[in-house]
Amino acid sequence: MASNDELTVPQEDLAQAWQRTLPERLHGGDKAEVLADGADPQTLRVHIQSAGHQMLDFDFSVQYVDSREIHVELTDVEKDGQTVDERNDTIQELIADYRRHLHECAQALHHFTHA
Repeated sequence: MASNDELTVPQEDLAQAWQRTLPERLHGGDKAEVLADGADPQTLRVHIQSAGHQMLDFDFSVQYVDSREIHVELTDVEKDGQTVDERNDTIQELIADYRRHLHECAQALHHFTHA
């Protein structure tokens, strides 16, 4: 069944709202950058630098399915600028953690996205 509940917020406004809200959801020291995806108006690109000694960077694609629901896809994990195998347990835990934070951020922005 198709949803009439489409996202109507301008992509740049949405990216800015995510940029303000996501850092509040992350662990202290983690850094996030949120950009509009130039190829898809329903998608944001999220880059997260994890704090600590690991020097890991995570890239996610966050696509709005409708005004409330998002689909999160991991696009890359790097350590010191080199792509790493994301299958190790520590990285899998971080990925799961960041996915949860991304969903929390989307929930926190419901008032903004659900007009």
